[in-house]
Amino acid sequence: MPPKQAAGKAKPAKEGGGGKAKKKKWSKGKQKEKLNAAVFFDKNLYEKLKKEVPNYKLITPSVISERMRCNVSMARRAINDLLSKGMIKIIAKHQKQAIYTRALADAQ
Repeated sequence: MPPKQAAGKAKPAKEGGGGKAKKKKWSKGKQKEKLNAAVFFDKNLYEKLKKEVPNYKLITPSVISERMRCNVSMARRAINDLLSKGMIKIIAKHQKQAIYTRALADAQ
C-alpha cells in the first residue's frame, strides 16, 4: 500500500462536484416551415393559375400547390378544370400520381 498523505496536505476539492456533468442537449431536427396555403380560389389566384400553369413543362398537383401556395386538393380541381378546357394534356395517370404537360398550340 502507498503511504498515506498527511491530513494538512489534502488535495483541494474540484468545484462543481464529481458526477454532475452537463447533459447533452439534443437538437429538434430540421422542421419544414408551415405554409399558409389558400383553401379557396379567389379571383386573383384563379387568374394567375389560368395564366401561368399552362406554360409549365411539368404539371402535377404538388407543383401547383408549391408555386401557387394552395392546397393539393385545390390543385387537383384546377388541373381537372384546365384539362377540360384543353389548356393542358395528360402524360401519365396513376392511382396516386398524375403527370401533365402544356398543350402545344400546333397539336390542336
